[in-house]
Formats: sequence, structure tokens, C-alpha cells
Amino acid sequence: MTLIKSISGIRGTIGGKPSENLTPIDAVKFASSYGSWLKNSSKKGKLKVVVGRDARISGSMIQQLVMNTLIGLGIDVIDLDLSTTPTVEVAVPLEKADGGIILTASHNPKQWNALKLLNEKGEFLNGDEGAQILEMAEKADFTFAEVDALGKIERVDHYIDTHIEEVVMLPLVDAKKIAEANFTVAVDGVNSTGGIAIPKLLKRLGVNVIELYCEPTGHFPHNPEPLKEHLTEICELVKREKADLGVVVDPDVDRLAFISEDGEMFGEEYTLVACADYVLSKTPGNTVSNLSSSRALRDVTQKHGGSYEASAVGEVNVVQLMKDTNAIIGGEGNGGIIYPELHYGRDSLVGVALFLTFLAEKKMKVSELRKTYPSYFMSKNKIELTPQLNVDDILQKVEAKYSEEEVSTIDGVKIDFPEHWVHLRKSNTEPIIRIYTEAKSQEKADEVAEQMIGEIKKIANLV
Repeated sequence: MTLIKSISGIRGTIGGKPSENLTPIDAVKFASSYGSWLKNSSKKGKLKVVVGRDARISGSMIQQLVMNTLIGLGIDVIDLDLSTTPTVEVAVPLEKADGGIILTASHNPKQWNALKLLNEKGEFLNGDEGAQILEMAEKADFTFAEVDALGKIERVDHYIDTHIEEVVMLPLVDAKKIAEANFTVAVDGVNSTGGIAIPKLLKRLGVNVIELYCEPTGHFPHNPEPLKEHLTEICELVKREKADLGVVVDPDVDRLAFISEDGEMFGEEYTLVACADYVLSKTPGNTVSNLSSSRALRDVTQKHGGSYEASAVGEVNVVQLMKDTNAIIGGEGNGGIIYPELHYGRDSLVGVALFLTFLAEKKMKVSELRKTYPSYFMSKNKIELTPQLNVDDILQKVEAKYSEEEVSTIDGVKIDFPEHWVHLRKSNTEPIIRIYTEAKSQEKADEVAEQMIGEIKKIANLV
């Protein structure tokens, strides 16, 4: 069982002992820390926080603990109850709230939950802010409100519908064109809130919907990470029902994967590539993804005359670089679309609407669209080291060895070769180096990974 504290929030497994797992005591402690931090950093008298959750089994319990802790601090709460991560992010500025908390462990299995923390813009906190909250939690230096100053909870149920309307009203979303295309789309909502939001959005766009696991029970019918090996049922459903495509989201709806009409994966890395291709074709500009994302986004951006840059891994890092470079679309290769025209957060609803508009405009099958992009293949590995080894020293030696290549050290070591790349990142919690490679064939990506693993072992004297 596990409790992981990071600058972006706290996540852990339900049950067990406090400080070792995400127990009620830990939920209250970290909600107290976040609320106290908001009060300390705000000059306003009465604060307001938006709270929403995915459908996982522990969600209601954790939400009640968090909301009641906030009102105990004298903070008012807007209770969205079952919601999505991007919906909470959209709601925070619309409510003129001072922050937001999303209760979700994203793609982690059902025994996990988490508190994801937002600022007044509905964006994730930066590193300094997160560190302050963690420090306050350790000190447990909280002052709660007296009885006449307690906050109150207001239940608001319209925000998924509001979010959908915000998406539909975007200039690059053409609901009329999508409806005229008469698409049939199969949806796997993994029995979480994507099963509410995605079918609602599709029906609003005039799409015929086939639902699979769209009841928000929190009992995930398969591993909730939207990877090929977990999605056999939706792939078979798309083929059997002759659907135009399949849509798959993770439990909190910030990761998006498409299934082509032939039942094959469009490729999670290519969700962002296709959406960016459409956006750039209408509004030329720059793009950003993280260092572990596919080179295909760079290729598409350059095709449209834009500039591409890569950030350190982590949504907050992608968002900051997007702001710094005035990027008009960006995200992460795991299927996360960030479209600032609506908000700075990964948003599967925006991704679905942009993709369907593009598909309707192109008048081609999903598999045909996929063939228009350069094919890259990834290999993701890790090498476990003994705790005594200095991981930073190993990475510095790798960097020195390849100093004549294009090397980035903003997040581990990434080496860009002409035909492939290698990205090495150390874990913050264990003596592991994660090794990501990409090349123009799976065989080459695997071969490059094996070669790098061998070199690391040699440097570390493990062979």
C-alpha cells in the first residue's frame, strides 16, 4: 500500500495506516493544508473552492471529508459531485473561485485515489506552491474557523453540460458539419465519469452513440489506463457494429484514445498529432509537448510553418512552456490535449470535438487519416539499480558520451539522433532509470533501448 506526496497533490491507496496510505486522516490533513495555504496567500475575506470527483468507489467518502474540512476552515465549497478533471478546471474561473480540488487517481486502478490541486485559474499548482502545501501538511499548523464563520456547501449539477457548451461554441468546432457526417461512435467510459460526459457531448454534436461501460459505478471493468492491451472489447465492438470510430477515456477524462473503424488503435501519441494538425491548418502557430512524446508533433507543426518545443514531463511544465512560446495547442503523448482557447488543461472533450470536426472536413476514414502521418514507434523500459548507485552520476556520464548529439537535460537526459531519440529519466521515489525510445520501426526502438540499457549497466558496473 502506498502514499505518494508530490507538488501536484497527494495520491495513495485506500485503507491501511495513516501516512502510509490515503486514509481519512490523510485526506483531512492535506485538505487542511491546501485550504490554509489558500487563506494565507489570499487577501480576500471569504474564499470559495470547487470540488469534483471521478466515479471511483472511494470518491464519495474522500469528497465528504475534503469538503467538510474546507468548510471547517471557513471556506465555501461548490460541490460538482461526479465530474471530470477538465470540467472542474473549466468551472473554477467561471465560478470566480479561489481554487479547486479534483478527487481522482486518473488512470490508476480502483484501490487508488488522490487530491489534485488547482489555483484560481483552474490550473495545476506550480512546484513552489505544491512544496509550500506539503510543508504545511507536515507541520499541521492549521487554524479552523469558529462556529459563525464556517463555510457552506452549494451543490451545482450543470457543469458537465456547461463544459460541453463551452466546447461546442469554440470557433474550430463545427457541430453542423459533424452532424451532417452522421458518425456512429462507440464509447468506453470505463464505468467512470467519461461515461456521462463523452456520450452527452457526442449526442449534442449529432453523433450516433454506442455505449460500453458508461455507467459511473466506479467498478472498472478493465485496467483503466487506455492502452491497447486493455481495450480488446471496444476494438471488437467498433468492428462488429461497423462504427466510424471508438473513443476511450481514462476515469477522470483527461486522456483520450481513438479506435479506427477497422478496430485498430489510432495510437495515443497520435491523438494530439491529429488535433494539432487540424488546429494548425486553421490557425498557424506553435506547439508544445513533453520530452517523452512523439516526434510526429514536431513534424506536423513544421509542416504548417510553426515552431515546436518540448518541456519537462508533467502537465504543469507543458502548460508553462505553452504560455512562454504562445503555443496554440499542446499536450502530452499519452492522449492529453491542451487547447488554450478554452483552458490550460488536458481535456478529452475538446479533443473529441476537434477530431470529429477534422474527420468530417476530411471526409476520410480514421485509418486513412492515420496513414497521413509519419509512423514512429516507441519502446518504454526501466532499469532497476541498487540504492547505493548515484543515478545522477550515471546520467551525466551518458550525457558526456553523447555530447556531440542534440542533448536536452531539462528532465533527465534526452538524446536526439537524426532518425530516433532516447529519453532517460530517474524516478524520484526509487533507484530506477526509465528509458523511452522512439524510432521509425518497433524493432529499431527496441534495439536502441536494449543498447542503452547495456551502456547504463556498463557505466554502473552491473555487467
